[in-house]
Amino acid sequence: MSGQFVWTIGNILSWTTEYFKKHDIESPRLDAEILLSHVLKKKRIYLYTEFERILDDRELALFKSYIQKRLEGFSPAAIIGEKEFMGLDFLVNPHVLIPRPDTETWVEKVIQYHRNDSALNVADLGTGSGAILLSFLYYAKDATGVGVDISPEALAVAEKNGENLVATDRVEWREGDYLSAFHEGEVFDGIFSNPPYIPSDEIETLAVEVRQEPHLALDGGADGLDFYRKLIDDAHRFIKSGGFLAIELGIGQCDTVVKWIKETGFYHEPEIINDYGGIERAIYVRKK
Repeated sequence: MSGQFVWTIGNILSWTTEYFKKHDIESPRLDAEILLSHVLKKKRIYLYTEFERILDDRELALFKSYIQKRLEGFSPAAIIGEKEFMGLDFLVNPHVLIPRPDTETWVEKVIQYHRNDSALNVADLGTGSGAILLSFLYYAKDATGVGVDISPEALAVAEKNGENLVATDRVEWREGDYLSAFHEGEVFDGIFSNPPYIPSDEIETLAVEVRQEPHLALDGGADGLDFYRKLIDDAHRFIKSGGFLAIELGIGQCDTVVKWIKETGFYHEPEIINDYGGIERAIYVRKK
């Protein structure tokens, strides 16, 4: 990237897209647009309406540093500290899992089921950035919720996102180890969880940008199912009759988790929710 060339929005996007392609970046044009729009503090549409705008030296230097970080394996969201999820902007940092489109598929469906229900009180286990819980509260205007995470650093991110998106009196953040954060006798209208579900020995085989995220949010134990065992054994104690359990799944885990749920006898028939790629991505089930 020569310093003597006059770099406009249009030609720097074209150059970066080709550069990312040469380095096997999966979404070269989209990534270039996300990074540049953040440098310019503009929406992506601005890049197309101001194609001939010339970047100044400060903008070029910052964009160059973003390109380098992308080549080092950091995702665009990790670089800029933001990620859109369910049409909302969430702050992210190295202490939280970056929300993904696959998760949106099932969260959107659960919101559709319950957005008009009155005075629901829900919980989110392993809340991370708070994306799942806060999205539900944002669209289900009468709901309240509790977000649980073992990481105080993750909860600080979730709390900041909560301040930006919903009234603070509608959400409570608790530091704790999964279900142990609940009080004896406490019950909810629904429980969400996107638990760690990657088998421990597969962590190092993940894409570089995923390995940059907290292993605490990825590692599901030897077979990836440790947290499902906890959920299925005990979550029913904290769900009202007629309430729901909605949990994300890893690839190939659906049949096992459904079997365990059925064996408890506490739930109705599970609904399987596929992601955009047709993969069984989540289970939604109501308690009897």
